[in-house]
Amino acid sequence: MKVAILSPVWFSVPPEGYGGIELVVSLLADGLVAAGHEATLFASGDSTTEAKLEAVFDEAPSELIGRTFWELQHAINCFERCEEFDIVHDHTGLLGLALGALLPTPLVHTVHGPVTGDPGELYERISRLVPRPRPCLVSLSLAQRRPLPGLPWIANVPNAIDLSGYPFEPHDGDYLLFLGRMSPDKGADRAVRIAKDAGLPLKLAGKNAEPGERAYFDEHVRPHLDGEVEFLGEVAHRDKVELLRKARATLFPIDWEEPFGLVMIESMACGTPVIASRRGSVPEVIQDGVDGIIVDDWSGIDDALERATKLDPEAMRRSVEERFAPERMVAGYVAAYEAALNA
Repeated sequence: MKVAILSPVWFSVPPEGYGGIELVVSLLADGLVAAGHEATLFASGDSTTEAKLEAVFDEAPSELIGRTFWELQHAINCFERCEEFDIVHDHTGLLGLALGALLPTPLVHTVHGPVTGDPGELYERISRLVPRPRPCLVSLSLAQRRPLPGLPWIANVPNAIDLSGYPFEPHDGDYLLFLGRMSPDKGADRAVRIAKDAGLPLKLAGKNAEPGERAYFDEHVRPHLDGEVEFLGEVAHRDKVELLRKARATLFPIDWEEPFGLVMIESMACGTPVIASRRGSVPEVIQDGVDGIIVDDWSGIDDALERATKLDPEAMRRSVEERFAPERMVAGYVAAYEAALNA
């Protein structure tokens, strides 16, 4: 099968730091090649892939986020060649979907964000513009679909991680960890309160680059930084794995319907338990009491921590190996491509 994969252009594939979508795209492109398919990756020129690489920009123009003109150049570079492929697989968002759904080549579009509010309305409007059976949407979790179950969903394919990049060396940690961008919905400020209630040190790491992120951080997180609460900024993959491996638990105190959460499976792969809010995809990713702890009320953090310390690290690792391996994700997408071709 000949597949064109259109990645977001703002970060390289795989990314050097922040970039969960690009991590998934990297695994998918390489996995398709390993499975014997002809994959062409449309991404920035500083990307590394087993697929054929096509680029408009030599380097990822991360400073141009929000500039539709640049994103459009990237998308057109793929779409004007669409008839060379059996399937176009778009990961860029609503702009890519709006244009790609009008192509003669079948389009599979992975929805990486929520379908609530304004994005949800646009997904509905775009879907109405194009006669069924196209476009074909893929969700990351069934929870992601709940607001708009009537969209043209064709498959549900959870994200994956490259397990070779997460060595399994369980460690009895003495601190709590928060990984995520500085945003109210991710809950870095809640992680601070939770750690203080538990009487444990907290390490925070994540993106804090955009104006809204910096404003949130300065008001709600920075005032609490001291000897017990440390902010490390955006960390490289190797440092992230070390933080995960040595933590007592990873906190995932989200306050939104997260479509997926790579941090959860990254932590589980290292044998470090996740304690997470019962929101969005969490109950689909975490098996409560097996590979993590799901909470409804963070005031019970002491009980949650006690339950977390009793979990078997090997069970966490097996869970990721069985449910979130790249081969499983690639097989799910190949099935989605075949369904789109037969729609």
